Amino acid sequence: MKIQPFVMERWQSVYEYTVELNVSESGVQPMTLEELAGDAETLRNITRTALGYPQTNGSETTRAGVASLYLGATPANVLMTSGCAEANFLVAMGLIEPGDEVVILQPNYMQVAGVARALGAKVRVLWLHEDLGWQPDLDELRRTVTPNTKLFALCNPNNPTGATLGERTMTEITHALEKSGAWLLSDEVYRGAERELDTTPSFWGRYEKVICTGGMSKAYGLPGLRVGWMVAPESITDKLWGYHDYTSIAITALSDKLAGLVLEPERHARVILRTRSIVQQQYPIVAEWVARHGSDFAHVPPAAGAISWVRYKSGPKSDDLAESLRARKNTLIVPGTQFEMENHMRIGFGYNPDVLTRALVRVDEVLAEAKTQAAAGS
Repeated sequence: MKIQPFVMERWQSVYEYTVELNVSESGVQPMTLEELAGDAETLRNITRTALGYPQTNGSETTRAGVASLYLGATPANVLMTSGCAEANFLVAMGLIEPGDEVVILQPNYMQVAGVARALGAKVRVLWLHEDLGWQPDLDELRRTVTPNTKLFALCNPNNPTGATLGERTMTEITHALEKSGAWLLSDEVYRGAERELDTTPSFWGRYEKVICTGGMSKAYGLPGLRVGWMVAPESITDKLWGYHDYTSIAITALSDKLAGLVLEPERHARVILRTRSIVQQQYPIVAEWVARHGSDFAHVPPAAGAISWVRYKSGPKSDDLAESLRARKNTLIVPGTQFEMENHMRIGFGYNPDVLTRALVRVDEVLAEAKTQAAAGS
């Protein structure tokens, strides 16, 4: 198995702690342990957690909490993982064989596509379209999903656009997969981080071959816990538990304890409300910045997630823009090429609003400088 570098993850890992202004993140300002606990007694109880091996598929309490987020799911349908990324990796490793056809709904977090190619699969891309509000063309969907399709992977709410699939689109995807017999991998890690809408509907229960993944990094503001999960038919969670034995074995005892606390209904509601408040309060900073650029920028407001996917009509290529910002302005964004789309940038707005405002000024500076240089060279 020869795997290509995961360019976005490496870009962030190498530089996120070396720059002054980081707006490459797609989550919200992380919670502190004290904030999560909420009171002194709960915090004391957390400190009494024995740091031994936990139940490797996740404790019954935590799996029951996850199951409660998916209508009709039970703890037997849940496997806890080290972040949503491990859940996605295990699904790809467990379902994809060399020569299989895998369809990826893009733009998308490029993990599953990278692993599928490494496993020898034929990857076909179904694109979301900006002029459709970042929905797929349904005729293209019907042509792309074939009887040979083994797995269809999507992210809903979407990374990087922040769009959510409409009910008709979800129904058409389900019908196409029922016809082909393909598995659906629905990465729902941003579910719960909606800006104005109700919680995004899950694909769980729409079709017998659906696997949903999620975690606490994005909608919960708890990326440091490395808590993720998959919700799948019991036969799949049993099978992939065996794969899990070869990877992280288990989430930590402390992460399992904290995840169980977060999933208690009252605390869960409080954590999700915090995330939504951050998204609602800080998105206008990006919206006003985009509006100031008029027709030079194109942007569909995100329905969920603390991310904006901005297309710019002229200027340096997105890799060059991102590198100029990093090297000359001490600022980190995600270039569109890391999602296989040129002339786009992903701006995270869920962290410090002052950092965000200053970073946007620096983006303007680099674009203005590039425009001046282009004019001088013409």
